[in-house]
Amino acid sequence: MTIILGFIVVVGAVLGGFSMAGGHIEALLHPSEVVTIGGAALGALIVMSPVKVIKDLFKGIINTLKGNPYGKPMYEELFKVTFDLMRMARREGLLCLERHVATPHESEIIRKYPKFAANHHAVDFLCGGLGPLVEGLPTEKISALLETELHVMEAEHHAPVEMLSKSADALPGFGIVAAVLGIVITMGAIDGPVEEVGHKVGAALVGTFLGILMSYGFIGPFAARMDIQGHLELAYFKTMITIITEFSSGAAPKAAVETARRGVATEFRIDYAQLDELFRMVEAKEPAAAA
Repeated sequence: MTIILGFIVVVGAVLGGFSMAGGHIEALLHPSEVVTIGGAALGALIVMSPVKVIKDLFKGIINTLKGNPYGKPMYEELFKVTFDLMRMARREGLLCLERHVATPHESEIIRKYPKFAANHHAVDFLCGGLGPLVEGLPTEKISALLETELHVMEAEHHAPVEMLSKSADALPGFGIVAAVLGIVITMGAIDGPVEEVGHKVGAALVGTFLGILMSYGFIGPFAARMDIQGHLELAYFKTMITIITEFSSGAAPKAAVETARRGVATEFRIDYAQLDELFRMVEAKEPAAAA
């Protein structure tokens, strides 16, 4: 919603200022300039991007428009599901986690937390961290495995953002191309009426205007927003790594989650009293179990 609002503000400010200066909005309506600039930018994007990066870019655009899914509710469910699994492992032994890791979609514990269970990427990452723990790998090995996977995720996120940023940087240049083409057309009608020549020169200059506006007003800011959302996603998975590594090193379930909580950004961090309430909610579902 904030992205759409921001774009509306950009358009409103530009068109409002143009109208206040005595301009006519129809003078900016030249579909040929949009086709030239947009088509050239899209073609350049296709040339410099592998197929996977293009697919990831479109997924990233859709996810960015949807908004950040890793807010406070997702952190709360992460803390509850990991605490639930870890307290069971402390009570029954690590091998009891094997069936939850092997078939997470059938796990009665994971299914208790629908927001987390619906995020297959998060579920797979959690199971990928608990699997080596069940197999007896030492903490440093588990940490290294998870950090390696996180580095791959970071690289795959950065690639489409970089391609989109490069496209934004190229748009002013394509705007100049469109403007030059417009001037070429104008030269062919230089002996025509002054009004016609002026109209064609204005259309040519619109190309430069659109290229710069699309770059700095739309594509560039959107690439930055997409990059921020990627960092929010990585922060969520880093929190998961902290929980798993703390538990594998011998920390109690509550202590492991508390350590991870302190590393959460203040916007999404719950306080200690709220965390304690989450623990009680999990324990209340199984009163006879000890934490």
